Amino acid sequence: MLKVAVVAGGYSDESVISLKSCELIYANLNPEKYDRTRVRILNDGWYAEIDEVKYPINKGDFSFEKDGEKINFDVVFNTIHGTPGEDGFLQAYFEMIGLPYNGCPFYQSALTFNKKDCIAVLSKYGIPHAQSVYINKGDNYSVEEIINKVGLPCFVKPNRSGSSLGISKVHKAEDFEAAMEKAFHEDREVLIESFLDGIEVSVGVLNFKGETTVLGITEIVSHTDFFDYDAKYNGLSDEITPARLTAEVEERVREISAKAYDCLNMSGFSRSEYIIVNGEPHFIEMNTLPGFSPASIFPQQATYAGITLTKLMDSEIELALNRKSPWTE
Repeated sequence: MLKVAVVAGGYSDESVISLKSCELIYANLNPEKYDRTRVRILNDGWYAEIDEVKYPINKGDFSFEKDGEKINFDVVFNTIHGTPGEDGFLQAYFEMIGLPYNGCPFYQSALTFNKKDCIAVLSKYGIPHAQSVYINKGDNYSVEEIINKVGLPCFVKPNRSGSSLGISKVHKAEDFEAAMEKAFHEDREVLIESFLDGIEVSVGVLNFKGETTVLGITEIVSHTDFFDYDAKYNGLSDEITPARLTAEVEERVREISAKAYDCLNMSGFSRSEYIIVNGEPHFIEMNTLPGFSPASIFPQQATYAGITLTKLMDSEIELALNRKSPWTE
């Protein structure tokens, strides 16, 4: 029986969501096929957790000892949102020690986690996006010049963060600095983007049994000013699957979503956000470890596509075990 480490936690404010995702994934890993162990990677340490007992992880080979026996894992199922699980650090570590893991490789993880860089790459493939300005902490900038470029309202967001943490929709110039301070609390890099007036959709794409597959398109109707943390996790939004799109626009969204996934040489799960303006999807961001809490969109889309979560987990583990190392390709 394969020994699977279901890894959760992380070093960011998204750790709370990660721990919820871990439980849904753990529950849908077939216990007849997999010997499952929860592994926590948190600021207070790395440890396996079995029956509420903590067993420290040996970072040399990601093993632990229980009752005098050394236990090694066959594969990792990573459920960490944010750093270090979604930005490439853990993926690079697992590559170095030769331990198979789910999802995309370290380069794709790092690239997609950096909104600015991901948009820059995809723009070369003709995928539309919002006007934007990028600011590092400590940079001198002119609020007037930024607003002249992106207009009002605009979005101020951490460049490397998820779960809508640190994002503000700015309607007035006098609110801009407070929004910047909020974003800098999450990251040293901030992205300011123009407001796109259109239909917001979230699109799940994955490599399922070796093929790029668009799970579904979910329309987001937020009860708040935008799809913020409360809208995502506290029920303040309507998530409509399938999205209410014409057949022509739906086909265009599917085409762009699959293209973005393939252009980045992605593998594993992904959920991308788009704003549809005049029938054209504009890319916002891609999450390579989408949420798997009961409130999350990706599991809803899998249900809509008629794919059980257990089958999704099986496919991910099979891909992980068969992945060739980037060092040997």
